[in-house]
Amino acid sequence: MTILHVHGILLWSLEDMVQGKRKKPMQEVAISEFKAKCLSLLEEVSKTRTPLRVTRRGKAIADVVPAASETEERSWIGSMSDSIDIVGDITSPVIDIDAIEALKN
Repeated sequence: MTILHVHGILLWSLEDMVQGKRKKPMQEVAISEFKAKCLSLLEEVSKTRTPLRVTRRGKAIADVVPAASETEERSWIGSMSDSIDIVGDITSPVIDIDAIEALKN
């Protein structure tokens, strides 16, 4: 899972968790170039599905990743259904109520 924090916004991708997918090499671009060519670079990321790393003085400040399709975004919903069995009472305290000192008068 990839989680990015860019200007107060959390972005995440489950794409790298899918087995068998080969990661594409990430292209790097200086922030000044990104600012000048932003729309064309975003279009290139969308078409080629290759991520782009924006740098300032050689240090990464943001990653631009291709948007996931609607089906990819929703594929994780329900993926854990029927994978757990609840046995016993899960709402009652583990210990006897009388043994809790904070409840004693």
